[in-house]
Amino acid sequence: MGRITADGVRLDGFTSTPRTPSDLAIVIAHGFSNHVRKPAFQRIAAQLAGHFGIVALSFRGHGRSGGRTSIGPAEVADLAAGVDLARELGYPKVATLGFSMGAAVSLLHAARYPVDAVVSVSSPSRWYVRQTAAMRRLHWLVEAPHARLLAPLLGVRMEQPWALLPTSPIEVVHRIEPPLLIVHGERDHYFPVEHGMALHRAAGRAELWLEPGMAHAETSVTPDLVDRIGTWLNRTRGDASNKETSTRVVA
Repeated sequence: MGRITADGVRLDGFTSTPRTPSDLAIVIAHGFSNHVRKPAFQRIAAQLAGHFGIVALSFRGHGRSGGRTSIGPAEVADLAAGVDLARELGYPKVATLGFSMGAAVSLLHAARYPVDAVVSVSSPSRWYVRQTAAMRRLHWLVEAPHARLLAPLLGVRMEQPWALLPTSPIEVVHRIEPPLLIVHGERDHYFPVEHGMALHRAAGRAELWLEPGMAHAETSVTPDLVDRIGTWLNRTRGDASNKETSTRVVA
């Protein structure tokens, strides 16, 4: 299945209908260097597909999608294309669920466009994070001209480095109106847990889950966490104004 974004990029992806009737579709947004056909992503989508409609599109420059990744800012148009597709399929309610880069994109998108709920997993609070070894390696890949030649080996095709610093998630998260769930692993080796806590403070009204033992993004998400996210979405979709501030540490 393909989808064309507003700026003309063809995206690869898939949709699925729930095994039990649902009025809610989830648009799932993957992290950098992932795509919708990778096993960890497929596992999460399959688990949620039992109760929700699923729309999944590989971001530009990833997998079988066209274009080149901007590592965040331009991908807002990709997520918007997924949300539009969910509405065209007839779902009256649409939520976004993002991981890592996809989580940042979900926050940026929800600050500009209407959705019914947002779940952010392992999002950075800001760009140019170099406080961990994993992010220093990623910045070497993104910024060093000779290193960028290696990106296709990861299945990624990149735009040129940013000329200007884009808006960071922490700058706009307070604009998000629908229910917002921020999930962050306490052992995240890319973005330490302080990123999730900072986003929660900046949001003003949001729910924060700090997950002991969890590392980063899709590959660290357990079936139990996916079930709890599904339960949260079921609980919040009946009242889009039910956006409360709370912190939960799951033992």
